[in-house]
Amino acid sequence: QSSNFFETKEKPMFKSVFTKYVTAFMIMIGISFSLLAIILSQMVSGYAQDSKSRVIERTSETLTDFITSQYREAGGDFNQFIYFDRDSVEPFISALANFNEDISVILTDANGAVLLTADSGASGFVGSNVSADVMSEVSFGGETTFSGDLGGVFSSKQMIHVSPITDGDGTFTGAVFVCTPSKATDQLIVSMIKTIIMASLWVMLAALISVYMISDKIITPLKEMSRAAKSFASGKFDVRVPVRGRDEVAELATGFNSMAASLANLEDMRRTFLANVSHDLRTPMTTISGFIDGIIDGAIPPEKHEYYLGIIRTEIRRLSRLVISLLDITRIQAGERKFNKTAFDICEMARLILISFEQKLEEKKLDVEFECAKDKMIVYADRDAIYQILYNICDNAVKFSREGGKYKISILAKERKVYVSVFNEGIGIPENELPFVFERFYKSDKSRGLDKTGVGLGLYIAKTIIAAHDEEIWVKSVYGQNCEFVFTLPYTPEAEITVKE
Repeated sequence: QSSNFFETKEKPMFKSVFTKYVTAFMIMIGISFSLLAIILSQMVSGYAQDSKSRVIERTSETLTDFITSQYREAGGDFNQFIYFDRDSVEPFISALANFNEDISVILTDANGAVLLTADSGASGFVGSNVSADVMSEVSFGGETTFSGDLGGVFSSKQMIHVSPITDGDGTFTGAVFVCTPSKATDQLIVSMIKTIIMASLWVMLAALISVYMISDKIITPLKEMSRAAKSFASGKFDVRVPVRGRDEVAELATGFNSMAASLANLEDMRRTFLANVSHDLRTPMTTISGFIDGIIDGAIPPEKHEYYLGIIRTEIRRLSRLVISLLDITRIQAGERKFNKTAFDICEMARLILISFEQKLEEKKLDVEFECAKDKMIVYADRDAIYQILYNICDNAVKFSREGGKYKISILAKERKVYVSVFNEGIGIPENELPFVFERFYKSDKSRGLDKTGVGLGLYIAKTIIAAHDEEIWVKSVYGQNCEFVFTLPYTPEAEITVKE
């Protein structure tokens, strides 16, 4: 299912993940390429400037050495030397100028008058005059490199290297100016920046496509989860998110589906709980009301009063157990139930509970086994809470045992832990229901054929109490054959504590 990430009807522009990703990527790419352009332009500009400077410097020195040697050999006035020896000087100057692209050579006298020029492809400047300020600096400063237009000789800014020409006495008689346009370097930088801009645009386009594809894979499951969450809010828990791939988003989708399954199961258990509670409240209340009305109206003879009052008492006790369970849940959820931990003999407690089930065990003709590693095994926990747990588990084991089946209570110690196990042969628990056994309102006997009084809170209370003791409880079952509940308690050897009888 494709997603339109440019949709802005439901969300403002910069609240969509895609827009944020694209904006962030474009900003990062723009900043990166801008910094790259600045750094490269500075590097190229510096390198070009240095290269040009070295070229015009070597050219200027070569020409100066040649002209100086020729002039000193000829002697006389420098202007006359250039005039009469032009045929020998000009070819040499032109050759050097043409050898290096974009180089112009200007030969002046001491007053700045241009005597000879060589410009690669450009017209000469004979008849022009270099400004007096420039000539003054050359006469006093000697050889140097600078930028300028030689007082209007050039129409654009040039990089210039000047070397003075002196006679045999060291008198300043002229100068050689070797020039190259600065705009050539600027054009190189502009060309390079254009190339970087084009590259950045292609990278941005590739990044846009990549971000779109990546965002689509991320956002599509999120949108599906959002739609599913809205369905959950309306009470529909059958919606699932498709799981694609094995990445983190797929793991999130899997976790989301697991949550949905848990919510659906919780909703089913809630409905079952309400149905069970309604049944458990309505049935005894109807029975009690009917029998009391019968006694008051005289429909039940006096000799039957005791019998029916006994039934009423049983139903009231049933209602009482239900109310107590609900109150326990409320106190546990509110964190109001406090546990008073003491040392007691878990083996003795198990024996007393087993004896209390003697009649039920005989009715089902169960093969009872009791195994305790020692005569006394002292644990440190809340005695009443553990009695409640063990009694409830033993009672369930009797209810769901098959007639003549094996019924076993085992208490073993290992590494300062006591393991209490209650095993029975009977209907067991289906494998797909095992993860929900300790959830609130869970009942494996949904038909209420075997368990006519439970409301599915006992095991949830048991797990909560065990967790409050920082211990564990779990169940193992083979459906249709057997079931075993096991929980742990902290073991306290008798040598470490004295138990008050």
